[in-house]
Amino acid sequence: MDLIKTASEQWPLLLIAAWFGYKWWNSRRVQGLLPSLIQRGAVLLDVRSPQEFASGQAPATVNIPLPELGSRLQEIPRGVPVVVCCASGTRSGMAKLLLQKNGFAEVHNIGAWTKLLKA
Repeated sequence: MDLIKTASEQWPLLLIAAWFGYKWWNSRRVQGLLPSLIQRGAVLLDVRSPQEFASGQAPATVNIPLPELGSRLQEIPRGVPVVVCCASGTRSGMAKLLLQKNGFAEVHNIGAWTKLLKA
């Protein structure tokens, strides 16, 4: 009974922990897929600001800042996987949704751009 009471009182913290757990798991999953995605011609898309991108980026990434993404979709080839990254995974998560909404079939959010360096 005490466990149920504690869980019902602490549900916001449990929800936040579950969210971060999912982000960590998904990022690791995409890292594992990355070699095959690259082999299939994946586009590596960094949606950070130009200033952030200039301070460091993974090789072969294309920078289209999130606020410009909707108007620059034609720059991203269709028919190949798209791997989206940013500083933490939040903006790239929004970019993934935007790309999927606009008909990009295979979009992966790797989270932080530094994870592209570890592949």
